[in-house]
Amino acid sequence: MTNDLEKILFTEEQIKERIVELGEQITKDYAGKKILLIGVLKGCYVFLADLARNINLDCEIQFLTASSYGFSSVSSGKVNVNETIDFVTKGRDIIVIEDILDTGVTLTALHAMIAKQKPASLKICTLLDKPERREMPFTADYTGFTCPNEFVVGYGLDYAEKYRNLPNVAVLKKEIYT
Repeated sequence: MTNDLEKILFTEEQIKERIVELGEQITKDYAGKKILLIGVLKGCYVFLADLARNINLDCEIQFLTASSYGFSSVSSGKVNVNETIDFVTKGRDIIVIEDILDTGVTLTALHAMIAKQKPASLKICTLLDKPERREMPFTADYTGFTCPNEFVVGYGLDYAEKYRNLPNVAVLKKEIYT
């Protein structure tokens, strides 16, 4: 797998350090509250697990599956949410956990869908933010790293369901996905 990588953008150590900082900030911002973390599968699973262990609060964790990529390296522009919300969100403090904020299409749709349920608060936490690719005006409340406009994999992010298990975030060689 590592032969498919052009370069490492964020090392395992850099990611761990930043997640500790994010966990501390969320703990401070939500002091005394119980929060609901909603992970957007599949890419968030590694990030969410590490982040949750660094939040010193009472947390509930739920998941949704949403995608606008499928097996492509380019967003289709249409968001597929594979579940309805079958857990209580009304009146709750919610943080949606995502692997990458890219075009903004998926998070705009999810934010609107969850906001209709009338949560007490709704924020977005993303490991990576790729602002150069934004198609929808969307900003995360918590961001791990700003990412250059490169096709990245690792630490939960995939290409065609591969590379999620890499401990870092790396640029995939162009010949792999073109």
